[in-house]
Amino acid sequence: MSSPPAQYRVLSDRVNTFGQYLLKRYGQRVHKLALNAGFTCPNRDGTKGHGGCTFCNNVSFSPNADSPSQIAPQLDAGRGVLAKRTGARRFIAYFQAYTNTYDPLDALRERYDCALKHPDVIGLSIGTRPDCVPEAVLDLLAGYRAKGKEIWLELGLQSADDRTLECVNRGHDFADYRTAVVAAHRRGIPVCTHLIVGLPREGREASLTSLERVLELGVEGLKLHPLHVVRETRLALEWQRGDYQPLTLDDYVSICADVIERTPQAVIFHRLTGTAPGDILLAPDWCSRKWLVLNAIEAELYRRNTRQGQCSNSLSHHKRVSSA
Repeated sequence: MSSPPAQYRVLSDRVNTFGQYLLKRYGQRVHKLALNAGFTCPNRDGTKGHGGCTFCNNVSFSPNADSPSQIAPQLDAGRGVLAKRTGARRFIAYFQAYTNTYDPLDALRERYDCALKHPDVIGLSIGTRPDCVPEAVLDLLAGYRAKGKEIWLELGLQSADDRTLECVNRGHDFADYRTAVVAAHRRGIPVCTHLIVGLPREGREASLTSLERVLELGVEGLKLHPLHVVRETRLALEWQRGDYQPLTLDDYVSICADVIERTPQAVIFHRLTGTAPGDILLAPDWCSRKWLVLNAIEAELYRRNTRQGQCSNSLSHHKRVSSA
């Protein structure tokens, strides 16, 4: 088989990506715009624990942490940057930093309504923990969806193995995730599940087992992340002691390709890698190079001559609630 061209449309014909889904649904480019709305986390404020997950330095996924409550200015600033870079004119407000359902309902409604009032925002993507999704919040999101807004509930599961969740001090278990997914689907709210590849004590089989358990329960979207070792975390101390060894790029790419092959075509991949700011990233260094990773995944799928859902082990009984 010939090698892939040097420049190609990354994953465009091999993976069902969120960008493709939005383009098909809205007929134009739509981008997520990450927000920090000033939330905290029950695993940091003492409700569930202190210090958060062993890998968590929130700066690694919180680009607007210096302006925690300024939603409208964040939207205006982010809109300008993304419009110039991508040509997008419509956006989904992505409540990303910390636990974005962890506040009284009126406070949540105020923040969500503020984002939706922006003329170029067509919906919300709400990042949260599986143990912080009360019925009243789901009713609120379902109400936005009933008005035609693009609504996604993003659940940070990370692993379906309770032993791993305890090891990294997540403060929730798979049962919490199951409860949240069932409750969201009862209201027709699509779920995007976050899974981390390369967690301590987890290899290829653990990642595929987590995938299988998520697919069996039913999910509309998936987001994959490599585990970053970043400064000021317990994981950083473990790495410095030699107690944790990050995945190589080749291993991460291979596991991602396995996951893609086993995921039904209807499921939307919102992300296949993640980056951390260079000033806090300790390892692995390849995590800072998004396009290197994406192109490597594409090249691996090309080498295998395969694509999403093609593996014979894909779960034919996968349950899906339409997000259309």
